[in-house]
Amino acid sequence: MDRGKPGSKMHVLSDANGLPLLVGVFAANVHDSLALKPMVTGHQTRHDPHRGRHFKPQRLHADKAYDVPHLRRWLRGKRIGVRIARKGVESSERLGRRRWVIERTMSWLTGYRRLNHRYERHPRNYLAFLGLAAALCCYKRFTRLTT
Repeated sequence: MDRGKPGSKMHVLSDANGLPLLVGVFAANVHDSLALKPMVTGHQTRHDPHRGRHFKPQRLHADKAYDVPHLRRWLRGKRIGVRIARKGVESSERLGRRRWVIERTMSWLTGYRRLNHRYERHPRNYLAFLGLAAALCCYKRFTRLTT
């Protein structure tokens, strides 16, 4: 938590390949762990009508900022596997075998000049540009896989 810091933080929920599924903007002076519940509940699960199944996230990888006991219990209650780096146990220098994916996604999003520094006064405008950048990342990945 950065007390008194002006501005905003972007939070991204991505799949295992790094494609952004859900993006959000929160105030910079709010702790990161408060953004986890709205992001996970905002993620829509797919429904297969032929088999009658819902496809939901299986595991959640996150950094040390999300290491809060009540969030771990909440995710386990939703039957989502928790792989959150623990404070004081895991070093922050190594990103792990899977957490580098979200770092790459954040790098893709901040590669757009409009998102690198916040130029917009209203958060809805910044969120709109963030959603557009996420759609462009998905489009670029799709065209690379299909050609």
